[in-house]
Amino acid sequence: MKWRCSWCGKPHEENDPPCDSCGHNSFEKAVVRADEKPASSSGKTVDTGTTYVWRCTDCGRDHVRNNPPCSRCHNHDLEKIEQTYDDVDDELETPSWLEVAKPYIPAFAVIGVVALLFATGIIPASILPGIGAPSPPDAPGEGADAAGIDLEATEGEIHERLEAERAAIDADSRAYDDGLAGYAEYMNRAFVMIDYEDERPDGVQPDDFGAECATRPTGGQLPLADGPISAFDDEGALAEAVADGLLESEIGDAVRTGSDSEGVDLHVGPDGDVYVYYVAC
Repeated sequence: MKWRCSWCGKPHEENDPPCDSCGHNSFEKAVVRADEKPASSSGKTVDTGTTYVWRCTDCGRDHVRNNPPCSRCHNHDLEKIEQTYDDVDDELETPSWLEVAKPYIPAFAVIGVVALLFATGIIPASILPGIGAPSPPDAPGEGADAAGIDLEATEGEIHERLEAERAAIDADSRAYDDGLAGYAEYMNRAFVMIDYEDERPDGVQPDDFGAECATRPTGGQLPLADGPISAFDDEGALAEAVADGLLESEIGDAVRTGSDSEGVDLHVGPDGDVYVYYVAC
């Protein structure tokens, strides 16, 4: 049989006051409920009765003993009340996912906008370290146009002239691959930096630019012997000179046949020299 304090209700194993919780000198027998399952090997459940606390009438702090003053505000007026656990239920209530996510909604919105900019190509993925194709080296000279000649348009005309040569000898057509063209641009500018600034950019491979080569790439940097950029009147003249130089070089046979795709890059150095890089696979 267990005992409880007749003042604060704390259970005790023996009828041996005072209470070690509130110091009261009177115990009473605990009531056993017959409809409850046994909590121990004795087969009986002990009802410890109502539990009381002493609440400060000023600040509301609960105390297990009627031992003023209040430990928080030092008020001497403590009120005996029945202890309940309604506030515990409120604290344990699980918040909805919206309540949890609400403080982070602005951050989610920013992430969504940035992801959309990358997905639409407005911001290239290459600006992120380790993502996208490597950016070409910042070589001296011009890579877009020089001496009134559009170098990018010339690159397209070079491919068309090489295709005409293949058609003339009944060779298979070859696609112009943007990945190979990106690789050619990187390598071409790297050689320009070596010549003018004695710097060696990091090495790259065609697959770094999304080019899928089933065989080992052929090509490389080729000299243009017909003079500086000022020697050419327009894109057609420059394209013809570059195409003829490729076909007459030691890789001329490989330029005509044996590959599925190709890419080419032109870059004009500070002194007007035309740098050409061709690659096929």
